[in-house]
Amino acid sequence: MSAPESSGALSPLTLAPEAQRQLFLEARTANTFTTEPVTDEQVRAIHELVKYAPTSMNQQPLRVVLVRSEEARARLVGHMTGRNQEKTAKAPLVAVLAADLDFHEELPRLVPFMENPQQIFADPGMREASAHFNTALQVGYFILGVRAAGLAAGPMIGFDHAAVSKEFFEDGRHAAVCVVNIGKPGPDAWMGRLPRLEYEEVVRTV
Repeated sequence: MSAPESSGALSPLTLAPEAQRQLFLEARTANTFTTEPVTDEQVRAIHELVKYAPTSMNQQPLRVVLVRSEEARARLVGHMTGRNQEKTAKAPLVAVLAADLDFHEELPRLVPFMENPQQIFADPGMREASAHFNTALQVGYFILGVRAAGLAAGPMIGFDHAAVSKEFFEDGRHAAVCVVNIGKPGPDAWMGRLPRLEYEEVVRTV
């Protein structure tokens, strides 16, 4: 799918058509990758871009583990399900994205205009729900950041979440949310574009 051709009228979108194609219209989940490595500099650039995307109360619960060593990769692959094992074994870089369930400890620094903001999340159940919600937002931003870097992302939730959390976050305060394969797309990387719901099915006015 490509961006609509201009009819001479101003588009309601101000994002350049090329960027629309790179981030949304032509980007897809990659199932295969080339062997070209993904550098720490690229990952840092992705973080520096997406860290400014909005969350509730500027919460920053997302934590990322870059799985680079063969030993760590083997441990992760063992917890993936089905075809995700092979994809994870072959990707140039794999990132485990998790929610810091004690994110509230950072809030005095992140919202310095509030007095004792961490007290809002003293209840563990409320805190965990907020951590998962805002981490999900940040996962979406992370995927767009990967695309902005000219790379493809293969996000997966098909894995043993409890086992991966224990394997890569030994302190018990983190919950693995998503595993993302990252790299340049390889041969036959894409499935066909799947259907999406139309505007009228999603949006209503009251």
